[in-house]
Order: sequence, then structure tokens, then C-alpha cells
Amino acid sequence: MPATVLVNLSSPQWPAVEERVSQAVLATLEAENYQIHRDVQPLKITDDIEVGVLLTDDAESRQLNLTHRGLDRPANVLSFAMEDGEEFPEVEGDTLLLGDIVIPFETTRAEAMELGIPLESRLIHLVVHGVLHLLGFDHERSPEEAEQQEKQEIIILAKLGLADPYG
Repeated sequence: MPATVLVNLSSPQWPAVEERVSQAVLATLEAENYQIHRDVQPLKITDDIEVGVLLTDDAESRQLNLTHRGLDRPANVLSFAMEDGEEFPEVEGDTLLLGDIVIPFETTRAEAMELGIPLESRLIHLVVHGVLHLLGFDHERSPEEAEQQEKQEIIILAKLGLADPYG
């Protein structure tokens, strides 16, 4: 099933990472078999889908976090799922817009430095984490869901050649 990944570098601080970001989005979708995880029953995506990734700065992330979550600080990743109940908005033909993720440069760089890992490794982990949120995972709902989401992240990151970020 075709998927389109639109990567927008709105901050000039980001290096050329568009291809690697697209690979991470596609690897996450494929690992989850294009399935939206729901409390009642998983929903299989059968149409072409589109995912947007905005690589921005802390100022924009902070504003979005304040506007949408009431938190006056930048978030390391924000996920905006486009679903409305069981429906997804259509864009051009039969393409479904799954949603967007937003990742700020300064926070990502600071976390990478704190963890002692390359910037790209931290970015890819945040992309996978964000896409899992678009697919219905929510580590804030329960410890069990947090554990399930972390396990999925570890599996997907390994397929992308990255180490366990929790180990």
C-alpha cells in the first residue's frame, strides 16, 4: 500500500535528513501493518496514506504545544492524528491523511547530547515514536500501553539499524 511522506524543514538548523525521516515513517507503518490501534478493534488502512513531518525549532514547537496542549514549553515530538472517530480526511483522490508530527531542532539536539548519541539517531527515535502515536499508541494512558509502545519502538529502531534507546 503506497504511503507518501512529506518532510518539511522549516528551520535551517536541520541538516539534510529528509530521506532518513521518510525511511523511519515507512518502517513504522510497515511494522504495524498499516493498522490503527483502537481500544475496541484495530482499523486496517486500505487506502493510500499521507504523513507529514515538520522539522522545526523550539519556538514553533512551544507555540504549538501551548495552543494544542496548554503546555508552555517545546515538546520533543508532537503528533497530530487527523482521524475523526473512525473516519480520516481524504486528500487528492483516495489518499487518507494520517496526520502530522512536529520535531524541534534544539530540543532534539540537546536530548541527543544528553544521551551521548548522534542527532540523527535521536531524530529517528522521535519520528518512530510520533508515528506510533498517529497509529493510536498512547504511552500516557497506562503503564501497559507505555511498555507496548516502547517494545514496538525497539523493534522498529533495530530494523533501522539503531540501538535500544531504553536499554
